Amino acid sequence: MATAQGMSGLDLRSALTEWNRLLPLWVYKVYQISPKVVVIRLHGKEHARHQLLVEAGRRAHLTDHPFSPPKNPPSFAMLLRKHLTGGKVLRFTQTGIQRIFTMDVGRGESTLHLVVELFDNGNIILCGDDLSILQPLSFHRFKERDIVPGVVYQYPPPDPTTLDPDGFSKFLKSDSRDIVRALAVGSMLGGTLAEHLCRATGTDKTIPAGEADAQSLYRALQGLLSRAESGISPVVSGKECIPFPLDEETPGTSTFASFNQALDGFYPSTAASEPARATRKERVPQADRIRAQQTAAVKKFTERIARSERAAEEIYAHYPQVQEILDSLGRASRTHSWQEIGEILKAQKSGPAKKILAVHPEEGSVDVDLGERVTLYVLENVEANAGRYYEQAKKYRKKIQGAHAAMERVIPRKERKTAQVPPMKKKWFHRFRWFYTTDGVLVVGGRDASQNEELVKKYMEGGDMFVHADVHGASVVIVKGRTERMDEAAIFAASYSGAWKSGHFSADVYAVSPGQVSKTPEAGEYVSRGSFIIRGERTYYRNVPLGVAIGLQLQPEVGVIGGPTEAVRTRTSLLVELRPGTYEPNDTAKKVLRILRERLPPADQQAKKGVLNTESVAGFVPPGGSDILEEA
Repeated sequence: MATAQGMSGLDLRSALTEWNRLLPLWVYKVYQISPKVVVIRLHGKEHARHQLLVEAGRRAHLTDHPFSPPKNPPSFAMLLRKHLTGGKVLRFTQTGIQRIFTMDVGRGESTLHLVVELFDNGNIILCGDDLSILQPLSFHRFKERDIVPGVVYQYPPPDPTTLDPDGFSKFLKSDSRDIVRALAVGSMLGGTLAEHLCRATGTDKTIPAGEADAQSLYRALQGLLSRAESGISPVVSGKECIPFPLDEETPGTSTFASFNQALDGFYPSTAASEPARATRKERVPQADRIRAQQTAAVKKFTERIARSERAAEEIYAHYPQVQEILDSLGRASRTHSWQEIGEILKAQKSGPAKKILAVHPEEGSVDVDLGERVTLYVLENVEANAGRYYEQAKKYRKKIQGAHAAMERVIPRKERKTAQVPPMKKKWFHRFRWFYTTDGVLVVGGRDASQNEELVKKYMEGGDMFVHADVHGASVVIVKGRTERMDEAAIFAASYSGAWKSGHFSADVYAVSPGQVSKTPEAGEYVSRGSFIIRGERTYYRNVPLGVAIGLQLQPEVGVIGGPTEAVRTRTSLLVELRPGTYEPNDTAKKVLRILRERLPPADQQAKKGVLNTESVAGFVPPGGSDILEEA
């Protein structure tokens, strides 16, 4: 049943049923209105318009709420637009009652798959024809599977609701739990539906799963799944939204024409409507404004101190009860996942479980009602949990002291003229790709075959190192002197090579001395322009990661610089990181330029325009598609 925490698999089944009735649909545009919320605008027959709102890890439903698209669309939204816009939605699918659905979109001869996960932290994953991942909203590496580009997406095994009668019977006989827990956790029904099935079939929920009447439970389960598709009659109460009433006395209202409308009314609008135009306010002196802010902060911190102290006192006041909860959950966490523990607690209506308000799997903690809502960390003892609240109170007292001190020393800030920093002087290597290692050694790379030839013939000297990626179509890289950071030179050579254009995330690189590099081929061989013969032993750097950063250096000269992230970061904090990805070099350069300009103070954006431009940025963008690692 849909709650504030999210939708269940049965809710998703009903929502998908209504979506599939609207087919055929076409993707018009995709928006990402917050880090985990995507809205897909769909066009249907006879000029029908729909908005599918997806909040990873929580909900997915059609919405009529208006929203304001972000001024600068995130890279994930732009990627979805590139691949999905204009495509025809072929179907929405779900396996059993798992909280995963797939939207299949046909474009030309291929079919793309947008996989949405509504469990745990959730995810939105764009996959190709063969289900290989093109791009996820969030990158993850789990023990059982990886959610990273290039890996084939793996669906979880089918849940027991997809089994035939014999298979369902075998599932119950093999489950060692009581029947209500076997249905709630093992069949992914949750506590409410599991208890409903027990009531509907007259099954004692405390008997072992293997002793229950599997056939009657199977028929009742199939009837429940059938109602989720053909018997939709939504009911909304203050705490939940369900696709149909479970019992005749199910409380709530049923005035919605569809389950999607009910969900849209149940969940608050994440997509805010157009902001009203701000009215002009009277200017408040800076000193008064700061004092008002600090006064409000002192009030807030005082309230939090009182709250923290009450929580700590309640923990000690309920010492035996808290100890029992911590011991019980500690034992359970050694044999069950936190998701399973959460389902088990929902199914229990008595004992310590009644006091547990929420479970936080990512932290291994629970919220408990002790007269005050208190968070308990299961792997810590009673004293440590109480100590957390005393530490919070101590922290807020220090903040109050800081706020009082700030009010005492408020001095209006004077405008200071900033000294003009000169632009970077042109040097011979600026025609090439270049960077300085973190220990100050110049590294230069060719942009094309002609520059590769020029670097070796004109600029390579005896004390240098010749570095090259072990792939076809790579930049010649010359390290001008001895450095302790050959790893940075290797990253530079790997990134400006054909490996980036091919979408690889690592490559092998080798280094040799200038005496090993020659243009003289063996008899019968031919050496093309920009290529060289390497003789003798090579020093290899294996599986070198690809990645560069482009930044704006502000001291001692102003100029665009690029190269390995660590080397660039030693010279500026104003930078953007790139990885092999989707966007063409020109588009990438424009995106990087926009981000760097936006991070400058408004007064500096115009002043730096002569230095910070598309041409200067494009010189450091690798060949092939790129993704921006972070825009914040």
